[in-house]
Amino acid sequence: MIKCIASDMDGTLLNSMQQISEENKRAILKAQAEGIEFVVATGRSYQEATYVLSEAGLTCPVICVNGAEVRSKEGEVLSSTPISKSLAREVAAKLSEHDVYYEIYTDKGAYTIDPDKAVSILVDIVVSANPEVDPEEIRSAAGARIRDGLIHQIEDYELLFSDENFLIYKVLAFCFDRNKLQAAGEDLKDFTELDITSSGHENLEITNKHAQKGLALEAFVKEKGIDLAETMAIGDNLNDVSMFERAGRSVAMGNASYEIKALCDVMTAANDEHGVAQAILEVL
Repeated sequence: MIKCIASDMDGTLLNSMQQISEENKRAILKAQAEGIEFVVATGRSYQEATYVLSEAGLTCPVICVNGAEVRSKEGEVLSSTPISKSLAREVAAKLSEHDVYYEIYTDKGAYTIDPDKAVSILVDIVVSANPEVDPEEIRSAAGARIRDGLIHQIEDYELLFSDENFLIYKVLAFCFDRNKLQAAGEDLKDFTELDITSSGHENLEITNKHAQKGLALEAFVKEKGIDLAETMAIGDNLNDVSMFERAGRSVAMGNASYEIKALCDVMTAANDEHGVAQAILEVL
């Protein structure tokens, strides 16, 4: 019997308009009403994750920034696994060497030195994955990241690296030049203290090697007295693999790549077809 359901957000729980459908919401509420623990496991910051959840009228624990931080349903920090400031500086320097744009995720939200680029990149990624959507609608939704303070502008990332009041959780690199991104990724493999994964062909997600969704999920269910065999993980991309490897039931989205589908026990519908709801109702 499934006692905990962990779901990725982008490309999984969220549709192409970056929203949680009414069908997905109803299925989550039904699972929660039946005593099943529902937890979001996302590469997003806590602030970005809860922004979308609150819009849908949902509350749940959140494994955020790929497991670098875990928060309770009430928002209490349960665990924190940052990157050292010195290592974050080295990562930033390597990405700059390869002319790769990046954002810094902290315990106080995400930061960019180029907000226009932050919006444009998100628009390009969503539209390339969902060619039928209106780019202007996506641009308006992406702009909300800046307008609503979900991503903050900063003049120099060194202000974060040198401030003891900030924890560095993740460096998120974007580049549409595959060769540049691959070269940067190869250089970063020398840093054995890091975990480098991806949530799309155009990005690298760089965290502490102990900050992985699967490791965070394992610790979360253990604390709840739930066995991993009683856990279901739903996702669509490479940063979900560590969950798939541990959960008793792994579910690939219909919009996931063949590589991801091959790793999972079952496949559900696509994110625009309420695949999370289908996966939940099947185990209920």
